[in-house]
Amino acid sequence: MLMPQMLMPRMLSRAPRQARRSAACCAALAIGVGVTVTVATPASADDVRTAQTWVLDAIGAPAAWNTTEGQGVTVAVIDSGVNPDASDLTGSVVTGPDLTGVKTPSSNGGWGVHGTWMASLIAGHGHAGGGSGIMGIAPRSQVLSIRVVTDRTDPGYGRYQQESDSSVQHSLASAISYATAHGASVISMSLGYGTPSAMVRSALQNALNHDVVVVASSGNSGDSVGARTSGQAPYSFPADYPGVLGVAAVSQGGSAAGFSSYNLSVQVGAPGVDVPAQGRDGQYWLVSGTSPACALTAGVAALIKARYPRLAPDLVVRAITASAQNRPPGGYDDKVGFGTVDAPAALAAAGTLTTAPGARAGAAVTTHFGGGNASAAPVPVHPRGLVGLALSCLLALVSLTIAVTAWARLIILRRARRRANGASRARQYAPAWPAMQRPGAESAMQRLGAEPAVPRPDPPPAVPRPDIPLANAEPGTHRLPIGWAAGPGDDDLWSGLNAPPASPAASPAPAAKWPTDPADRELDKPWPDPTP
Repeated sequence: MLMPQMLMPRMLSRAPRQARRSAACCAALAIGVGVTVTVATPASADDVRTAQTWVLDAIGAPAAWNTTEGQGVTVAVIDSGVNPDASDLTGSVVTGPDLTGVKTPSSNGGWGVHGTWMASLIAGHGHAGGGSGIMGIAPRSQVLSIRVVTDRTDPGYGRYQQESDSSVQHSLASAISYATAHGASVISMSLGYGTPSAMVRSALQNALNHDVVVVASSGNSGDSVGARTSGQAPYSFPADYPGVLGVAAVSQGGSAAGFSSYNLSVQVGAPGVDVPAQGRDGQYWLVSGTSPACALTAGVAALIKARYPRLAPDLVVRAITASAQNRPPGGYDDKVGFGTVDAPAALAAAGTLTTAPGARAGAAVTTHFGGGNASAAPVPVHPRGLVGLALSCLLALVSLTIAVTAWARLIILRRARRRANGASRARQYAPAWPAMQRPGAESAMQRLGAEPAVPRPDPPPAVPRPDIPLANAEPGTHRLPIGWAAGPGDDDLWSGLNAPPASPAASPAPAAKWPTDPADRELDKPWPDPTP
């Protein structure tokens, strides 16, 4: 379950005896700490302001208010709900959706206990003209309340505890997305979960892409058995997601609180021990934990966004961490990060970063722990005027014309080459002599009128073949002279050497078979005997 990062509160202001007893029981149930709640000495509203002085001075809020008080900035408080009727928050709270899955009415005394404390530390403006009550770090900012967790005093707490992990994570992702879509410049989450979620991670990245600064508490497991055994407190989400500013708690003396989780998600520290805050019941409480430290730091982020509304989230985080006071030896440790938050110094650092390349970009990177190529400043691109735009359009038009012309010429050349190749092949395969045909016959092309009639040459005259008797052969045996080729009238090349010679008068030569034109219709008729 998501749990508020709060330890035991103590009542600070005067209240009737019965009301004090009821409030003490409420606080014990809300935080779940098994100790008796001690009620502070009754105090007036002026005493509340006096008790708060060390917190305001530790942050440097009075000096920062000379520059801005957070006007125009909306801080989304994703928590257990905020009572908009608390005297120090009147007119500063917009109530968003209840995503807990339970239907506890806001009028119930167990509703919105933790969330109202946190909202008063961010946007409290006091009452009675501002001279009494709680002053938040950004007193003129607005709070967008989105309810995702229940206090232990909430009648629906038991039902909420039965919700599945995926359902709880989905509610948190939905709350982050709602805050982003409804104009939040800062998201404050004084809560923690032990495991990461892809849904929440995606919603956070969307918020960072929309220039939303995200602040979360790092957890209260610093004095747990597991932390003492392993030498490191367990990580808490969403504080450990990339791009989120994780906050630890420090005491009035500036040292890390014993309960504050220490791990590499810690980037800065802020007051988190006995911090005065106003509750949903209008009473004042001393609250401890990384929850108030987160809320106070979110107030500083709201001051920066009010003064420099277009500064990217990663540069807001950088301004806060780079300007931190009371730095530990070596510049960083896992208990207080880079030091404790200093509001006026952070505003000054943010002013310097507004001139840095990428100051208006929405990309978030972990600047102090690397970030890879994404941490490098992008190459500046100067805006083009109308002249530059016109020149670009003209250049594009000229390039397009050249490309079309070249393509057209290529097509023309390919067609001309294809025609030339066709004519060459036609000349190559044309017959060297006109086709022979029977006298008086017409070819198909002549009949179509596409080719003039060409007279065919007469066949060569028949050459008489001498008969040479074979030596030492039987009478009547003949042979062909050496080199004599058989003519069309020879009888199967004189294959029968012992055959008796045939008399020219008795054995006339058969009719010659000359080549015929394929277009002739009477291909099967014998050619006339050319012998006169």
